Amino acid sequence: MDSLSEPADRELKSQRQSDRNGSSPNLLSVRDLRITFDHDYGAVEVVKGVSFDIRRGASVALVGESGAGKSIIARAILGILPTEARVSGGEMLFSDPDRPGPAVDLAQLDTKGRDYLKIRGGRISMIFQEPMTSLSPFHTIGNQILEALLLHRNVSPAEGRELIVEILRLCNFPNPDEAPRCYSFELSGGLRQRAMIAMALVCHPVLLIADEPTTALDVSVQAQILGLVKELQTELDMAVLMITHDLGVVANVADEVVVLFHGEVMERGAATDLFATPRHPYLKGLFGAVPHFDMKRGERLVSLREIGPKKKPTGERALEPAVTAPLLEVQGVTKSFVSHKEPFWGKGKSTIVKAVDDVSFVVGRRESVGLVGESGCGKTTLSKMILRALKPDRGRILFRTDDGRLDLANVASGDLAVSRAIQMVFQDPFSSLNPRMTILDIIREPLVIHEIGDRDAQISQVRELMDLVGLDPHYLNRYPHSLSGGQRQRVALARALILDPILLILDEPTSALDVSIQAQILNLFTDLKSELGLSYLFISHNLAVVDYIADRILVMASGRIVEEAPREVLFSKPVHYYTKSLMAAVPYADLDRKLDLSGLHKDGLSNPMSWPEPFRIDPDRNMDFIDLGGGHRVLARAGADLSGYLS
Repeated sequence: MDSLSEPADRELKSQRQSDRNGSSPNLLSVRDLRITFDHDYGAVEVVKGVSFDIRRGASVALVGESGAGKSIIARAILGILPTEARVSGGEMLFSDPDRPGPAVDLAQLDTKGRDYLKIRGGRISMIFQEPMTSLSPFHTIGNQILEALLLHRNVSPAEGRELIVEILRLCNFPNPDEAPRCYSFELSGGLRQRAMIAMALVCHPVLLIADEPTTALDVSVQAQILGLVKELQTELDMAVLMITHDLGVVANVADEVVVLFHGEVMERGAATDLFATPRHPYLKGLFGAVPHFDMKRGERLVSLREIGPKKKPTGERALEPAVTAPLLEVQGVTKSFVSHKEPFWGKGKSTIVKAVDDVSFVVGRRESVGLVGESGCGKTTLSKMILRALKPDRGRILFRTDDGRLDLANVASGDLAVSRAIQMVFQDPFSSLNPRMTILDIIREPLVIHEIGDRDAQISQVRELMDLVGLDPHYLNRYPHSLSGGQRQRVALARALILDPILLILDEPTSALDVSIQAQILNLFTDLKSELGLSYLFISHNLAVVDYIADRILVMASGRIVEEAPREVLFSKPVHYYTKSLMAAVPYADLDRKLDLSGLHKDGLSNPMSWPEPFRIDPDRNMDFIDLGGGHRVLARAGADLSGYLS
């Protein structure tokens, strides 16, 4: 990849003197930054001469795939590089607007010295990617925020508690007076991220670094967090360095964009320029890899690096005629759990929570059905019942086999014949693969369990599957930690396919992947569905991804299916209030279609009691599906007139 042009580099060099003497309007000026990792086998430069500026109060986005160097640059700015890493060249000139004078070169400061400690957390703060692992489960939210406050400000514990409540209120935390006593495991993903934001902002920094702050969040919660960051940026007169691979997020928050690839800047400039006329092939490729609602049936994502089989499979399944009878029928399935509001040793009140409430749908042969909804709506619980990991309280799950229809609710979990026919690909490929097993053993293990073939035949099958999912056989003797996220997900897919299933349940299989790797995996799913005659139940909270992969889509909220339609109908003519609200929260990689961040629902969308009257779900109301024709049906009050909600 080519880096920036020489004139642009000369212009950056000419700014260096003004950066040093404090006359520059920049809050942070990164100049020719180089970061090196020292290993036993030698030094490896991972950041190679990166330069960019962050003006006071501005939003700058660092964009690129995993491994581009985004997070390591952020850690260098904060002085928290890993022990084997070091800044091997360049400058990071920080001009604190509250402390007039020459800029401070962070690259030359002792990262453990008093001067750096005043800057880190006090003047420059960071929100990390995964709030659950960044927050201590042993301390309350209030104690963790107070610790950050006492490190940088001379306040009494009483004053600190007042400031904590104030910052939680500013972060739109529900019940901010009681929230400081909560532990992180008691909070949803969105609230944990708000707690991280409160901890980062309690000292009123001038620069906030946000490292993939919305990657694992639902679209509605993501939009809330983006709106909150923009609101707090204005409130506190703060600059933001947003690290992300999501171009939809960039379009909604960034003034300037820096595109990285393998530690080098490919393109940088104002967001308006880069989105209107991207010049570098890499940035153009990123735009082509993003799924969006305007795609036509059969249109393909443009992956930066194509993967797939060198030769098409020739098994019997690819030649089978179409079957009209449903492969899977879910009929009136309900599953409840007991929720304890007090510690288990106390006498607190227990409540019954319906995770899945009277759900019915079908999946046809060679059909891809999408299941979308926010976290906690019951998607994964439903998939566990289909896999027989959970037993439904009521209802039937009928699966068609060569011997007729089986009710999976009554089939033993150890029935290997059904296990072969239904396989699952999990959300996180790293935690779902055994780190102590080689790739060969991971993919081969199901054949060993089912006693299919001898060792040579099994290895031959594994090699065929490696080719099918686009992996070179030389990966067979590697371990999962040595593979990228996309490669690990392809290993997980190969393991699922090795038993020749007819139904794959895909639970958020691309949510942890870069947009370019996501495009590879989605294209691979599309190819395999056609070539192997597979059926998919594709579970996701990313509506654009589901729109690309699914033939028919189910929208789920609070344990109920609230709308069902063919994909070309649902996203062009949504009817249910919840579906429309979810679509309104999807960020587009288009500056002309920005989210209305000021008009978002502060309390989320998943409370059915807050929906408009025809859709409001109440135990005392008779709810029924209203058929709109063409396979489009909507859950509403029985007999309701929905003509005013038709698009």
